Amino acid sequence: MADVFIRTKKQAEIMAQLQALVPIFQSREHELDALGSFPFQNIADLKGMGYHKLTLPKEYGGEAASLYDLLLFQEKIAEGDGATALSIGWHMGIMQELTENRQWEEELFAWMCGEVQHGALLNRAASERATGSPARGGRPETAAVRIENGWQISGRKTFTSMAPALDYILISAWVEEEGQIGEFLIPRKAAGVSIEETWDSVAMRGTASHDLVLEQVQIPPAYLVEWRNSPRPKNSGWLLHIAACYLGIAQAARQYALRFAASYHNNSTQEPISSLPNVRRLIAEMELELLTARHMMYGVAAQYDASEQRGQLKRELAAVKHVATNAAIAVVDKAMRIVGARSLSAGNPLHRYYVNVRAGLHNPPADDITMSLLTEQALAETRGQA
Repeated sequence: MADVFIRTKKQAEIMAQLQALVPIFQSREHELDALGSFPFQNIADLKGMGYHKLTLPKEYGGEAASLYDLLLFQEKIAEGDGATALSIGWHMGIMQELTENRQWEEELFAWMCGEVQHGALLNRAASERATGSPARGGRPETAAVRIENGWQISGRKTFTSMAPALDYILISAWVEEEGQIGEFLIPRKAAGVSIEETWDSVAMRGTASHDLVLEQVQIPPAYLVEWRNSPRPKNSGWLLHIAACYLGIAQAARQYALRFAASYHNNSTQEPISSLPNVRRLIAEMELELLTARHMMYGVAAQYDASEQRGQLKRELAAVKHVATNAAIAVVDKAMRIVGARSLSAGNPLHRYYVNVRAGLHNPPADDITMSLLTEQALAETRGQA
């Protein structure tokens, strides 16, 4: 059945390319359950079709893919492998952010687009062990000091997804002399940059989200790309690639459970278990969860793309991530109930889907932050009407 969310010929063409990769990625997915794993070949396959360039602006060789486009493509990749989708999603989303907001100096941005054209991958490393996620408001312990020829940076970042494949990393650092936080561009090959393989999570192991270690790394002045308190508007719809990733994993779980239910029967029944009332109920519940979450996600994405006031959609964007992630967890759980105890076997993908979708609870924004935002906006509206 055709995906009703595919709206354009260009979307259909790219989706057909990605669909061809889904079974290939699924065949490799079990290999990413090991410590130290990373989907090098999957990333190479995506680069081979030029996927990493799609969110670049057209004047710099990209397709200026919209948020709607990005979510459609990322969800499909995640059907094949969630770790691959989440990893490449950070690069795709950050390049979309830079394209949309243009917060960098144009010369540096054009240069970065050229690097991406030649295969470079970029991610942001902001979290630290002591300060946690920047969404919580903590000040980074990583420090940047002005030197004669630019900046010298030292510190350690955690959760650096796609670490083995990165060419550039955006990091946040405290600048004491300015009394504020800056964002700096760090080339992976710069002296003093190293990756320490600390990623031992049971979920999303293939993202290889290791620690980034910076030891007196020297970079030129232009690599201070922005200050955190910059007055320039900075929309963040691209973060919904997280929601799309977990819904894609849920889609894979749903498809596995449906195939199983339609084909499996034991000697107590002549019909496949899809004929049993309890199984049919679970199938309906999976469908309802996915329909609700996907319509919400793509509806908000379409609204975002069409809006001239994207900054006013923070509530909707946060709500989508909350709904999508929790729906994905529910769908995988129901899929496992349909399949039964064999879903816990080492050779069955459902147990990996189960732990992987739970990782979404810890991607930004966390559920408590979303709930706080919804509450504050609702109360603010009420106060305004009083």
